[in-house]
Amino acid sequence: MNENISTIITISVIIIATPYFSKLIRLPLTPVEIILGSVAGYFGFIKHNEIFTLIAEVGFLYLMFLAGSEVDLRFLKKLDIKILKNGIIYIILLYLFSFLSSYYLKLDNIFIITMPLISVGLIIALFKEYGKNEKWLELSMTVGILGEVISITLVTFSSAAIEFGIGKEFYETIAILFLFLFAIAVIFRLLEILFWWYPGIKTFLMPHFDNDEKDIRISISIFFILIAITLYLHLEIAFGAFIAGIFISTFFRHKEELTHKLSSFGFGFMVPLFFIYIGTTLKLNILADSKLLYNSLLITALMIGMRVLGAMIVFLRLSIKQRVLFGLSHSMPLTLLIAVAAIAYNSKTINEATYYSLVLASIFEVIFAMVFIKIAMSKSQKSSTK
Repeated sequence: MNENISTIITISVIIIATPYFSKLIRLPLTPVEIILGSVAGYFGFIKHNEIFTLIAEVGFLYLMFLAGSEVDLRFLKKLDIKILKNGIIYIILLYLFSFLSSYYLKLDNIFIITMPLISVGLIIALFKEYGKNEKWLELSMTVGILGEVISITLVTFSSAAIEFGIGKEFYETIAILFLFLFAIAVIFRLLEILFWWYPGIKTFLMPHFDNDEKDIRISISIFFILIAITLYLHLEIAFGAFIAGIFISTFFRHKEELTHKLSSFGFGFMVPLFFIYIGTTLKLNILADSKLLYNSLLITALMIGMRVLGAMIVFLRLSIKQRVLFGLSHSMPLTLLIAVAAIAYNSKTINEATYYSLVLASIFEVIFAMVFIKIAMSKSQKSSTK
């Protein structure tokens, strides 16, 4: 009981203190939450228990939900075909660079899948900090959504292969995934037709003036329903959370304040819990292992380098600085990277050293990318004010 009390109080203090520490040491919130969580875990102020683990996982899923809420399918339908082609070429290049790096450096096969992973979860944090008017950031989100869908699909494939091996159950999982995606596409189309004919349904479900918070109730209900469906189908549950967010953003755009309300709750409470938890999974004493530290920094350099190089090759309309920022913004697949590492480690596909290398690399990437973006953006803002 005393350990639970200590955990609750410590987490509360970290959530309150993080913005002040962030401002003091001039680091973004996310890496500060991870660092403070790691320190608190190392000194025993936070103990792992089932409740904390469950809440942290919900925080991760809520982050994926917020990522989906930034996606409007009607916008994607109008997407410039050239941007779509460039995005696909960029993603293909990431997997090509990953394969070549893994082959020549003789890395485990797991790195072929993990190094090109893209997650827009932390790109939302960049949107929150720098706004939506930055050209490179807007393009980053657009291409990132495409990359995340591919990444989550591959995570589903790889987790099925790791869990079941390449056999009957694996192919069944793949078939279920495609059927699920087909069913979602059909449902979205039917709802699009329904809301076109009867637009009043949307305002009935989420009225403009509402004292009962129907918009939050419906959003959270859809969030949990899609998680339950993907859980039942043995699919990657982050996919369900992501699609739930897409559903909200696509059909309920008339509630302009809804995204802000959902985001405020997420980044003010749920998401920090996840990052604090990630910090507690990192044992600080592994930093004394020079080989593990070298491997982590190598993975970090490869993952950041291949994204910047890919952006340099493909997105020629952006300036060199914007291409570097674009590559850095995609260099933070923290949630998906840790998820794949955990799946592989729990199934004995990789050893403990490789697992910690991936976890440490995922944290280094966030810190390096966020810091470099912050430095570049602060210089841009200073030059624009002169």
